[in-house]
Amino acid sequence: MTDPTTRPGVGKPRTGDTPTDQPAEGPAADGQAGQPGNDGTGRPADSPAQRRERSIGRLGDRKRARLDELARATADPGGVSLYRDALRRLRRNPVAIVGAVIVGLFVLVALFAPLIAPHDPVQRFDELTRDLTVDSIPGATAGHPFGSDPLGRDFLSRMIHGSRQTLFVGVLATLIGLTLGVLLGAIAGAFGGWVDVVLMRLTDVMLALPSLLLAITLVAMASRSSQWTVIFAVAIVSVPIFARLLRGSMLAQRESDHVLAARALGVKERNIVLRHMLPNSLTAVIVQATLTFAVSILDAAALSFLGLGDPDINRAEWGLMLGVDGQRYFEVRPELAYYPALAIIVVALGFTLLGEAMREAIDPKNRR
Repeated sequence: MTDPTTRPGVGKPRTGDTPTDQPAEGPAADGQAGQPGNDGTGRPADSPAQRRERSIGRLGDRKRARLDELARATADPGGVSLYRDALRRLRRNPVAIVGAVIVGLFVLVALFAPLIAPHDPVQRFDELTRDLTVDSIPGATAGHPFGSDPLGRDFLSRMIHGSRQTLFVGVLATLIGLTLGVLLGAIAGAFGGWVDVVLMRLTDVMLALPSLLLAITLVAMASRSSQWTVIFAVAIVSVPIFARLLRGSMLAQRESDHVLAARALGVKERNIVLRHMLPNSLTAVIVQATLTFAVSILDAAALSFLGLGDPDINRAEWGLMLGVDGQRYFEVRPELAYYPALAIIVVALGFTLLGEAMREAIDPKNRR
């Protein structure tokens, strides 16, 4: 007879026979750990969908941790503002460096002209006037590297002092044009409607005329030409440029998120214009002012060249020197025209290079 303990299922304890206060031992306990619904700790095992979801979650956590690590490695602890980023780009731009060097040298020469100039610009020297004739003007001599002008004055000293007048005319004309243009552009962009239509049609009429022709017309309308008539004529020419640029920027700001949010919160329209729209629209206008400065220098020199500028022959100004002396005595001594013309070109080029580099650094659309 077969031993009942060796037959299958005979010696195996039933589930109900096992005491509840004693754990199962031996192979039976190991068999239960491998059954579905039991993870070996007495808890029900996760389903395949739960295990897949937990695996995806761990993968997402690892990716998030990696992205956070990369962000911390590349982030600037203090944050980078628009102007700080623009300044950093300008320092790395060779065009901006060349323009800044030219502008810096021009400003330094203009500010310290009395200290740099070797002689008084209106003083006549005997050693120069002694050799003056209708067909001969002394060139470079000892103590006078650029020679003499038609009246026996040191030409180098007049060139150095001429930078002060050029800087004065360019800065003042640009500031006046910028102020009037910002005022008109802000009014048109803030109010809109018929105010915008009237002001923009006025600027269209001014833009329809060539800038130099408009400046000549304004100077000719004055009873007596002077340095101030040149300044105001050049300033009026630049007004529509600033007005249109600011008006377009402010119209774009009207539909921006921060302006709509401020209007929804009940902020007064005046505060929205002055604190939100206008400050965010001035960046492009400031860059344009740098470019307009170069145009103002050229326009002022052109008016003086045509004889519509300051009639005082003792005043040292590059445009006046180019027109009165350079044109009249070009065949006798062409250097009288070469030096002021070269100075005007180099200074205008410096401001143009700096302005273009600033526009590229501030406006992301213009970056290469």
